[in-house]
Amino acid sequence: MNFFQGDRQAVVRECDRQAINNRQRAVRLARRPLESFLHRATKELRVEEAGLTVCLVSDAEIARLNETFRKKKGPTDVLSFSATARRRPVRLRRSSKTAKTGDYLGDIAISPLTARRYARKNGRKLSSELQVLILHGLLHLLGYDHETDRGEMDRVERKLRKRLGLAR
Repeated sequence: MNFFQGDRQAVVRECDRQAINNRQRAVRLARRPLESFLHRATKELRVEEAGLTVCLVSDAEIARLNETFRKKKGPTDVLSFSATARRRPVRLRRSSKTAKTGDYLGDIAISPLTARRYARKNGRKLSSELQVLILHGLLHLLGYDHETDRGEMDRVERKLRKRLGLAR
C-alpha cells in the first residue's frame, strides 16, 4: 500500500527505494538534508534496501488522514501506515538485515506546519523536528507502538536518537 505513489513532486530516481514527496506549500523546506537523514536512519535500522515513502502534507490533509484512520479530529505531526501487519515489532540487531531488498515497509505522512509549531514549543529547529518525526515514523513501520508497548518504543527511540545525533 503506497498512499502517495504517482506523486508528480516525488523525489524518486529509478534506483531509489525510498522517496520524500513534498505535497504541501505552507513551509519551505530543504529536501536534500531530509533525504540524507532518511538514508542514515534506514542504514542504522538496517532497512536501507526496503522501500518506503515519506510524504510531507498540509495540515488539512493530515487532519483528514488522522480522522479517517485514527478517528481523531485535527492535525497531528506524523502518521505511519505500515504495509505489513506485525504482532511484534521487528527486533533491531546490528548483525543482520532488518528488511530485505524488495520489502515495502509503508508510508509516513508528516505535516511540516504542525512540526514547526511543535519545534517552536520545544525549542528545536524545524529540521531537527522533521528528523525526529522521520525516525519515529520508521519505528512505527517496524511495528513499534508507544501507545501499547509499555515504553519499549520510547527506549529504542531514545537510543537511536543518540546514535543519530538528534536532540530529545
